[in-house]
Amino acid sequence: MRIKPKSPREALQPEPAPEPPQRSRHVRNPLVILINLVITLAVFGLAAVGGALYFGKEKFEEDGPLQQDATVVISSGAGLTGITNRLSGQGVIGDSLIDEWIFNLGIRFYKNATKLKAGEYAFAPGVSMQQVMTDLVEGNAVVHSVTIPEGWTTAQILERVREHPILTGEITEVPVEGELLPNTYTFARGAARQDVLNQMKAAQEKLLAEVWERRTEGLPVETPEELVILASIVEKETALADERPRVAGVFVNRLNKNMRLQSDPTILYGLYGGEAWLKDRSAIKQSELRAENDYNTYQIDGLPPGPIGNPGRAAMEAVANPSRTQDLFFVADGTGGHVFAETYEQHQANVRKWREIERERRQAEQEQTTQPDTSN
Repeated sequence: MRIKPKSPREALQPEPAPEPPQRSRHVRNPLVILINLVITLAVFGLAAVGGALYFGKEKFEEDGPLQQDATVVISSGAGLTGITNRLSGQGVIGDSLIDEWIFNLGIRFYKNATKLKAGEYAFAPGVSMQQVMTDLVEGNAVVHSVTIPEGWTTAQILERVREHPILTGEITEVPVEGELLPNTYTFARGAARQDVLNQMKAAQEKLLAEVWERRTEGLPVETPEELVILASIVEKETALADERPRVAGVFVNRLNKNMRLQSDPTILYGLYGGEAWLKDRSAIKQSELRAENDYNTYQIDGLPPGPIGNPGRAAMEAVANPSRTQDLFFVADGTGGHVFAETYEQHQANVRKWREIERERRQAEQEQTTQPDTSN
């Protein structure tokens, strides 16, 4: 086919633009339009959710709004909503609905909604929501304690437990003398008094079984209960840890020789029971020494019928493994300890020295009280 040449005039004229292609019938289909709309909304929705998650994560991990130390008590059975409200109300995680929403969802995201523990929690300024969650999950609650000195009677222990401001509830089962182990016991706010006493009793049972198993052969104590009785006397006779085995050795030697123990603290317990040491008693009166009671080891042979207090680990171990000496006597030496003797003559000399120390102390006290006041 021959191409018809254009004239110069025709060559200068612009050629008409081609017609646009016809719109695809698929594009005009309503279903396609709906799908495109859904995809567009999904993209924008994912972007929005992603932004919200990023914001929530940053908020969950960043320093919180708490300005000063705060203590929050989470009660048992509070549930996630109750815990969130309590933390929000005290400003630990912020007090807005968004803050509560972020904390609540953060807990659920980490699958910890059912792992939060009750207790008393102390939070530092700026604590993050994530750290709050960690503390609640791990149970990092504030720990309180009660300390029971060695040798205390059950009456003394009960008084301290009853007066403790953090413990709750009444004491329903009073332990027998010697059943409790003196120590420091920790617990969370709201712990029951009876539960703490049960913990002391369980600790004593466990320790006594261990000590009895490791005892020296041939001791003049036939049962674990008798070991506790003698240990309670040793506990009352000396407060020095390094003296306990030697004091125990004296009593073991006396029992082996069928000598009376002659321990002053047993007199007081026999007369006044566990109340004997709730008040200061500097000396035993002659009338108390002569008074009859089942615990007076100046009057009875062998061990008294029960403990005169609750001995600690050191006293029980001292009785189970006493010092191997020939000592039969001991008396105070004026320094807080005791001087020991094998014979009665040596003991009498030691007693005379102690009496002299007592006289000198009384004279010094009298001189101090009668000395004129020159401070003016």
